Amino acid sequence: MGPPMFADLLLAILHHLLAFILLGLLAAEAALLRPGLSGDKLALLARLDGLYGAAAMALVIVGVGRLVWGLKGWEFYLASWSFWAKMAAFAAVGIASVPPTLKILAWRRTARANPAFVAADGEIARLRRLVLAELALFAFIPVFAAMMARGIGS
Repeated sequence: MGPPMFADLLLAILHHLLAFILLGLLAAEAALLRPGLSGDKLALLARLDGLYGAAAMALVIVGVGRLVWGLKGWEFYLASWSFWAKMAAFAAVGIASVPPTLKILAWRRTARANPAFVAADGEIARLRRLVLAELALFAFIPVFAAMMARGIGS
C-alpha cells in the first residue's frame, strides 16, 4: 500500500470514527435531557456538548483532508449533488445544535452561581426535541454518503 492509499485509508477511518463519535455524543445528550436536570448530570451534559462541538470540528477538518488528499480528488466531490446534499444535512444538524448549546451554556453558568439550580422541565423538553431533531437529520448523512460513494449524483 503506497503513501497516497495509506493517507486515503487513514482519513477515511478517522472520518467514519468521528461520525460515530458525533452520533454517540448526540445520543448521550438526548438521554441526559430529562426532568430534574441539575448538578453532576448538568455538568456532564455540558462536557458532552463541548466534546460534540470539538468532534464536529474535527470531522470537518478530516473531511476537508479527504477532499484535498483523498484518492478520489476534490473534483469527484464538488461535482456530486449527493455530496452537497450530505453537506446540507450536516449543516442542518449544526444549525439545529446551536440553541441547545447556548441553553446548556446558560444553564451551566447559572448552576455555577447557584448549585441548587434545576433546569425547568419545559426548557428540557424543548431542548430534547431539538436534539432528537438533530438525530433525525443526522440519519440523512450516511444515506447521502452511501449514494456519493457509489457515484450517484455525479
